[in-house]
Amino acid sequence: MSNVITQRQAMLALNSLPLVGPVMLRRLMDEFSGDAVAVLGASGSRLAQVKGVGPKAVDVLVRWQQHFDLLREEARLEQSNTRFVIQEDAGFPSLLKEIYDAPIGLYWQGQYLVDRPCVAIVGTRRATLYGRSVAKRFASELARMGFCIVSGMARGTDTAAHEGALEVGGKTVAVCGCGLDIIYPPENLELYKEIVAKGAVVSEFCFGRRADRQTFPMRNRIVAGMSEAVIVIESDAAGGSMITARFAGEQGRQLLVIPGRIDQASSAGCHQLIRDGAMLVTSVDDVLEELRYARPAEPEFDFGEDDESTASADSCAGMSESERLVFACFEAGELVAPDSLCERLSLRPSEVSVALMSLELKRRIAKRGDGRFEAT
Repeated sequence: MSNVITQRQAMLALNSLPLVGPVMLRRLMDEFSGDAVAVLGASGSRLAQVKGVGPKAVDVLVRWQQHFDLLREEARLEQSNTRFVIQEDAGFPSLLKEIYDAPIGLYWQGQYLVDRPCVAIVGTRRATLYGRSVAKRFASELARMGFCIVSGMARGTDTAAHEGALEVGGKTVAVCGCGLDIIYPPENLELYKEIVAKGAVVSEFCFGRRADRQTFPMRNRIVAGMSEAVIVIESDAAGGSMITARFAGEQGRQLLVIPGRIDQASSAGCHQLIRDGAMLVTSVDDVLEELRYARPAEPEFDFGEDDESTASADSCAGMSESERLVFACFEAGELVAPDSLCERLSLRPSEVSVALMSLELKRRIAKRGDGRFEAT
């Protein structure tokens, strides 16, 4: 490979070198007046003068071609129809440039380049049916109003947010915590393809980089950084969404939280954020008010259920007596285990089991991964 490289190539290499994190990279770029080529061409003694750059990082920078195959990475970019969008490009999200540890570049799949205000919707991977429904509805209406929905394409809340935007023909950006050659979670392959076709999937990580405890927080800072507001829907007190919320606060973004049930761990983080001063929201109009946007002059999005499910919810017709008793236990949105139903209703386990199976077949309730049930 020629010793002469371009600024974009140097940024691609710097972005992918081990031990060179976003903060160190920011300091290096500041020290060398934004010249990535100069950083890679600097001597070890010069690099060692930069605050926070230790001997191991100096060795990686001086011997960068041994740690990163630039030609192979460029070939993979071309083969996968991926661009490396740098801050100087018109398509780089403008708000993301404002944060201190902004990535110098993003791997970008999809023709869509952010051209409208962004709102992030995040929450637990173990979302309840209620949480997924709220995420999808908020995403749908905000997308119809012209916002781009940003999330992390994780299971649960993130997936529902992306789906909500896509279902109404809106725009959505998925920020990944791994290289774009790795689909994570793997069951979101079709969602990944649809987002690439209609929106964009982005990452700051080079090809081959797998998700780990370090990459997810880095991903979360980008989700918050490119958005005007972050909406949190269901998060336990130690969930990854709390990290995104912290970044939102540090970056001066609006932090909006939807409350949940007080007896569910999946809402503990949300209630903590509200206690700490985050804005409680219960409708998209609350979001618009906080962002100081007027509702567009168009038919209001229907937040209710469709006619079939609404009619079903308003009537217990066709249910047996045991089914009515069991279904009444779900009216407050409670998550219920079969054993607790037996105790509460004084019914035999066989009766409860038959009622639960019947209600599940009628799509009135759904079984969760933890063995409990909830209303749909």
